[in-house]
Amino acid sequence: MNEEYYLIEGEQKSGPYTFKEITQMDIDIHTEVITASNDKQQYASELPEFNEYFERKGIYFPTEDNLASFGKRVGAFLIDYIGWYLLVSNVVLNSGMLVLPANYTLGGPVPPAMLKLSLIMLASFLVYNTICEVTGLKGSLGKKILRMAVVDIDGQRLSIPRALLRNLGVVLSITIWVPFLSVFFSEHRQAWYDSWARTYVIVTS
Repeated sequence: MNEEYYLIEGEQKSGPYTFKEITQMDIDIHTEVITASNDKQQYASELPEFNEYFERKGIYFPTEDNLASFGKRVGAFLIDYIGWYLLVSNVVLNSGMLVLPANYTLGGPVPPAMLKLSLIMLASFLVYNTICEVTGLKGSLGKKILRMAVVDIDGQRLSIPRALLRNLGVVLSITIWVPFLSVFFSEHRQAWYDSWARTYVIVTS
């Protein structure tokens, strides 16, 4: 027998509806429902059978099965960081904003121009990632290429404050060269800044 569903709106209860009928009513993650087989009031997002429906709407709930691996996260980071560094350094240097000394040798004192370039790179990388995560992309271009997204606990794209908080952590991690090590020690494969911002990196397909 197919499951039947009842919609709860305040004190009002309507239904029963079939699965097809209720998914044609544009329900969202906070829609409250009761099933005929279980008289417990729940959000639609708590019922596994609605996962595919929400995925079609671009909502991916973080689960044990779709959390991104360490390897995929590193791959996306390298695509983003190397690509962004080449873009920013070319724009900054070719425009004449900064001039790097021609006689610099590896191991010598770091020229002020190189420090400024690093600061410009990190600041712009923070802005780039934050913008990507609050838009429909739900993540950087590197993550999009590798079919990943950054979401909150409800499977939705990040708010500006949450994305900014997360990416401040990303930039700090880059400066100390340990951006992803905490993924190995996290139950939910979160880097420390994901735990801090309450975000998850998931595979979308």
